[in-house]
Amino acid sequence: MNGNPAPAGTRPTGSSPRVHGPHPGILALVSLGLLVGSLLALAALSGGGGIRSPLGDTEDVTAVFAEHGLAVRVAAMLQLGSAIPLGIHAATMYARQQRLGIRVPGPTIALFGGTAAAILLTVSAAITWTQAQPAVSAQPELTHALAYLAFAVGGFAHVLGLGLLVAGIAVPALILRLIPAPLAWIGLVIAVAAELSFLGMVIEPLQVLIPIGRFGSLLWLVVAGFLFPTARPARAGRARPGERRVD
Repeated sequence: MNGNPAPAGTRPTGSSPRVHGPHPGILALVSLGLLVGSLLALAALSGGGGIRSPLGDTEDVTAVFAEHGLAVRVAAMLQLGSAIPLGIHAATMYARQQRLGIRVPGPTIALFGGTAAAILLTVSAAITWTQAQPAVSAQPELTHALAYLAFAVGGFAHVLGLGLLVAGIAVPALILRLIPAPLAWIGLVIAVAAELSFLGMVIEPLQVLIPIGRFGSLLWLVVAGFLFPTARPARAGRARPGERRVD
């Protein structure tokens, strides 16, 4: 038996550090809080106003940018801040699912969706900030055109990414019983609503799915993030008679 001590900074063979990274529930909660905070800040600083749908008249759509530029810039700043913990959440959940031995496409789909959602929210915030600049808001047609772009990027496209993030977490969690089944099914329903929101690009009444997908996804990610295990339950690693293993 070798009596020499192991070199400093090394671990015995077969051991691994217990590093779980940031808490996904807290990350989702921070992202949701900043997003809601952006809406509240805009309403408070503009006297109850808000950014209107770009489908309205140019005068109505662009008024808030011309009259309440500071309020819009503050809202855009908080929206941009919301994208950062969202992206970190996607990376954290991907790493956690990998540590649990989930070797199916779900974690990668969730990582793709969460990364895309964070990037698209960032782009939308940058466009909104641009609209609130005096040199831009003084041009109603340009401001209105940018409103369409911000709505498409931060609405349809962003929510599609959120839906993939939720689905990529909910499906493996349902099959492996990592979170309560009702919660997983709720996540799947929210994910379907989020994915169908892109139909609102042509069928305007379906645009109601955008806020459902956005806030529903973030709320679900908060709850699931606090309940998602850091270690795989023993019963989830053994297939019952007639069951197929996912890993």
